[in-house]
Amino acid sequence: MKATYKTSAWLAVGAMLASIGTQAQEDRSAVIERLADEVFADSTLSREEKIAELEWFAEAAEPFRGMEINTVAEGLTTHTWERDVLAPAFEELTGIDITHNIIGEGDVVQNMQTQMQSGRNIYDAYINDSDSIGTHIRYGATVNLSEAMENEWKDLTLPTLDLEDFIGIQYTTGPDGSIYQIPDQQFANLYWFRYDWFQREDLQQQFRDIYGYDLGVPTNWTAYEDIAEFFTEHVGEIDGKKVYGHMDYGRRDPSLGWRFHDSWLSMAGMGSPGVPFGNPVDDWGIRVDENSHPVGASVSRGGGTNSPASVFAVTKMVDWLRDYAPPEAQGMTFGEAGPVPAQGNVAQQIFWYTAFTADMVSPDVAVTDDEGNPKWRMAPSPVGPYWEDGMKVGYQDVGAWTFFNSTPEDRRSAAWLFAQFTVSKTVSLEKLMAGLTPIRESDIFSDQMTEMAPQLGGLVEFYRSPNESNWTPTGTNVPDYPRMAPLWWQNLAPAVNGDISAQEALDNLASDLDNIMTRLARAKVFSTYEPVLNEPRDPQEWLDEPGAPKAKLDNEMPQGTTVPYDQLMEEWMSAGTRE
Repeated sequence: MKATYKTSAWLAVGAMLASIGTQAQEDRSAVIERLADEVFADSTLSREEKIAELEWFAEAAEPFRGMEINTVAEGLTTHTWERDVLAPAFEELTGIDITHNIIGEGDVVQNMQTQMQSGRNIYDAYINDSDSIGTHIRYGATVNLSEAMENEWKDLTLPTLDLEDFIGIQYTTGPDGSIYQIPDQQFANLYWFRYDWFQREDLQQQFRDIYGYDLGVPTNWTAYEDIAEFFTEHVGEIDGKKVYGHMDYGRRDPSLGWRFHDSWLSMAGMGSPGVPFGNPVDDWGIRVDENSHPVGASVSRGGGTNSPASVFAVTKMVDWLRDYAPPEAQGMTFGEAGPVPAQGNVAQQIFWYTAFTADMVSPDVAVTDDEGNPKWRMAPSPVGPYWEDGMKVGYQDVGAWTFFNSTPEDRRSAAWLFAQFTVSKTVSLEKLMAGLTPIRESDIFSDQMTEMAPQLGGLVEFYRSPNESNWTPTGTNVPDYPRMAPLWWQNLAPAVNGDISAQEALDNLASDLDNIMTRLARAKVFSTYEPVLNEPRDPQEWLDEPGAPKAKLDNEMPQGTTVPYDQLMEEWMSAGTRE
């Protein structure tokens, strides 16, 4: 089965369900059997197990039949599939009318923030990135799902929900051990490269002659820079087409913030060891004390946001964008830059979201062969010179169902049923095959994903590897994600544009982060884990101490090192699996 099958077929399924909804109501058993056999044919459950789950949903939803519920998510392929396939299927099964709204990610966060602050119900449930976990644990406005499943939702929680099967549940869990969100989709930030070009003997020899080591998957930033220079300046053209050794984006836009606060500084090695979240200094550079109280982002307060490692990371981003990416990339946003590698003129990308996989496997793009097999592969991103064993390696986005106390109880209960439906084992494998954003270990190890693996460029191998757990989202150190995330693009855009230095930009960012945390503490808006900032002291005192923030290295660009992709995959799998 080709990876594009599910994505090309879902509109037909959605149309079928909508058509059925206008016909006379079928009896429940007929609806359930048709959903099990036709709409959710691919599942890790047996037919009998699927039917049992679907019957449970139909019965649990009886008190809410006829209600109209509004949920919201950002515009990913997975969420569009939920809107077009799952919402009508759930309505037919339960009689609950679901409007699954698809809006911009920034709009999701803005509406969530407004609902939290005003207490006015805007949506009955949100698929909100787990990056906001630090916000949810502090404000007291978010439903504690662990408590709800034991109390108000005791009879409305799917017996086969199987929380231990979720590969990202640790990212939606607070320091108190309570779950605040349920993962709905997940994708990582990895290294992407043209496997076919890297395998060419002439290019391998040319690279070896120039740099003195083998062309392969870079394991450090020096090798990434060498490869970027090689393809941009020494290779120049392939098949008569100008090629570039790097791809990124630099327009002053909210999405520029994602480029940085999605663990870019951590990839360079700015923070502390610790998975899923660096402790005491996380991938934003925010330090916490032993009781999870944020104490500062600036080096003068013990943070790492404006530390030498961070300056190195931002400087490299600016240099590589200017020197090795297509010139138009500097004026692009995240959404505009995402499809560019599929056009066939980019050799590698250090910071590539696997959410783009579904768009990279179409037979009509330049990076697949005549049979639709990818000419590219994904691999672990290289780490910077400040990185050390035990640190996270990169970022993983986890969009997760989130509920607020301000939503009327009956509405959030009905929405809770829909949320569970979208992640149930009856549904989750079909959703994975459509959007390629896995959430369940059982799906990752399914026969269907084994069959699809050759078309997915390493996605399945990555998620089956024990190394996958080293890619993690923003953690609990960030006390107010909606307020603090915009500070990244606002402060770093001038550095990307060349107007100020990386050090100046990061000094401004760290100061702004500290100022917001100070104001939040004074306003006493948090119910727990409030910021208690350290008094500023000479930054050098912190840099002289062990751990993060780390002093500037004498050599930030050591010898480049690479590894053959096929050897890397063998090492991954020989290290064991998640199974």
